[in-house]
Amino acid sequence: MKKLINSVDTVLSDSLAGFCAAHADILTPGGDFKFVRRRELKPGKVALISGGGSGHEPLHAGLVGRGMLDAACPGQIFTSPTPDQMLAAAEAVDTGAGVLLIVKNYEGDVMNFDMASEMSSGSVASVITNDDVAVEDSLYTTGRRGVAGTLVVEKIVGAAAEEGGDLASLKALGERVNGATRSMGVALTSCTVPAAGKPMFEIGDDEMEMGVGIHGEPGRRRVKLASADKIAEEMIAAIVNDFGERPKGDVLLFVNGFGATPAMELYLMYDSAARELQKHGIRIARSLVGSYVTSLDMAGCSLTVTFLDEEMLRLWDAPVHTAALRWGC
Repeated sequence: MKKLINSVDTVLSDSLAGFCAAHADILTPGGDFKFVRRRELKPGKVALISGGGSGHEPLHAGLVGRGMLDAACPGQIFTSPTPDQMLAAAEAVDTGAGVLLIVKNYEGDVMNFDMASEMSSGSVASVITNDDVAVEDSLYTTGRRGVAGTLVVEKIVGAAAEEGGDLASLKALGERVNGATRSMGVALTSCTVPAAGKPMFEIGDDEMEMGVGIHGEPGRRRVKLASADKIAEEMIAAIVNDFGERPKGDVLLFVNGFGATPAMELYLMYDSAARELQKHGIRIARSLVGSYVTSLDMAGCSLTVTFLDEEMLRLWDAPVHTAALRWGC
């Protein structure tokens, strides 16, 4: 294993120290790096908090800032943050309008965020993301996994919160965006957790894992490596078919890299996916391409499709200023 680290035990703390120093104009660490929060809070605004195991950077800490999250709680690599982290974050960023938790559907995340909600003395609501169409249950979930579509929820709800939306309306909006979003991933290689020192699973040079999870969980099946067009065809078909009755409206197409896939390949996959959507009569209104919801050093990508109504489109376009996403500022 070759990693740019000091020691396995300090990977997360060292990384967070560098991250917070590099983006000190936007955010600041809280509680001895138990969480990362916006440097400047907006009084009277509903606070948005998310989090999860590290190794998916820039999700979630990279999405803290104006127009998105108020705080993010990083757990150890691929491990849920603890309830006390979440509670400390909520107390630090709640300015009186309540807290909305955006939680990926993994059993540890859901359980610990629920415990934090019960421990909180303030007004707290939750949105659970479960956009992965690949499998109904996985090693870490009951029900579908929350994957790259979580970023879409955080961006749109974050913009609405910045505009002054109340807790109930933001929760409803988050659930609406999640319901309009589907994702599916493919892995060409495994990822290597520093503490393990070896790949999480073995995969042949001529194989790929269709429907892989962001923790390296098994997908739908192991198959022979195919062309980008064939991969996109299967993934887009799974996504579109999962919407049931033929969807209507324009979409956001989000091509997300898993950490070791170069931009050249991600844009090539965008081209393939866009042509597949066109075959289904679906028009792309907005696009996002890049490595935002990663799995350490895994090679591969996910495709996310969100059907956008007028409000969602406007909120997607609204200004955002975070370490990972910036526009309109």
